[in-house]
Amino acid sequence: MISVRYCRLTVLAGILLAVTIARVLAAPVVNEPINMEAVQLAPQQQNGVEYLTGGIGLDESQALIQTRGYNLHIVSSTGPKDEYLPDVNITINKAGGEPVLSLIQVGPMVYVKLPAGKYQIVSSREGHENRQSIVVDGKGTQTVNVHWNDGY
Repeated sequence: MISVRYCRLTVLAGILLAVTIARVLAAPVVNEPINMEAVQLAPQQQNGVEYLTGGIGLDESQALIQTRGYNLHIVSSTGPKDEYLPDVNITINKAGGEPVLSLIQVGPMVYVKLPAGKYQIVSSREGHENRQSIVVDGKGTQTVNVHWNDGY
């Protein structure tokens, strides 16, 4: 039986994804040059899994959006204006519960290269937790939007 909370999260995630895509497509800054001196993105690895985290500032967020090769994109936001949130703890577990990646105070964007499989993403912030299950098929990119309402 699907819980009401799960349905709300699924609907909210769909709406947030649509809004995010509309913003990215409408934003003229994507075509503007990026000041690479302002960008501090460096691929990192944990348990053999490569990831990038960042997105603070316009240049860094645009550079990250243009990055290719990562099949999982996690975006954290808060409030009615979907403001980026840079202080989220994220754990990615295999379907059986085995931890794959555990990140502390990251975001607002996290890009990950995962092998095909089923995963659960656990995001936590200030004592509140959000769980989402995904399937990575190895063919496309999964985008997970983690939205924290004001006042939770």
